[in-house]
Amino acid sequence: MSHERTVEIDAVSHDFRMKGDHVQALSNISFDIEPGQFLCLAGPSGCGKTTLLRLLAGFMTPTEGMIRVDGVPVTKPAADRGVVFQQPNLFPWLTVQENVELGPKLRGVKASQRKADAERFLHMVGLADFAARRPYELSGGMQQRCQIARVLTNDPDIVLMDEPFGALDALTREHLQNELLEIWRATGKTIVFITHSVDEAVFLGSRVMVMSPRPGRIVLDRAAVFSRPDEPIAPERLRALPEFLAVADEVRTAIHTAPLSRAS
Repeated sequence: MSHERTVEIDAVSHDFRMKGDHVQALSNISFDIEPGQFLCLAGPSGCGKTTLLRLLAGFMTPTEGMIRVDGVPVTKPAADRGVVFQQPNLFPWLTVQENVELGPKLRGVKASQRKADAERFLHMVGLADFAARRPYELSGGMQQRCQIARVLTNDPDIVLMDEPFGALDALTREHLQNELLEIWRATGKTIVFITHSVDEAVFLGSRVMVMSPRPGRIVLDRAAVFSRPDEPIAPERLRALPEFLAVADEVRTAIHTAPLSRAS
């Protein structure tokens, strides 16, 4: 089980300079992420969701403000934060099992331990029977499952997911949403999940945030309890509940009515 780590986003703004143009992507964002939360970030295209995720990952540092994990400033990528990208970035010359074992292998984890860990997570994502296959032999959804297993095998405390199901067909997407919820419940990981889909955000998130058009600010921050039902409800029934539809409508309204910001 992961160590519990609190994430602090403290007055974060971020600017890009491209060919002499100045673009403010994020404007004065502050919030905390508690350990074990499943935070879904939604908002229109170009609102800074992916920029915020890259800052959380340590791929970039904010122009202003600070991001901290357990009080320690985030200045670079680290093992406590794993990233699942929009497109699977698997190594085609390695098998599924070898892809999943790669991170622990590079860290010097002994072969028997990394094999056991890889098998555990391949089983968790439903790929145990495909361990000897190459990525190009898998469907897009299976490749994405492999990427998730590879990240989980590194045992990060925080999993950052950048629209990981966005390119998948609707049925595969719903299936992987269900699987991801089961993984989250089983591991207790903190997850930050970016999506354009209102339904996906409300279905997955224990907390849903909506960002405004660029420069991105938080315009809605609310709990969404559907991912933590006291008694699990079949997904198709859950999505039809009046309470679910009401939260989805609130999120959708926030996305469509968020005022345009003015860069300072």
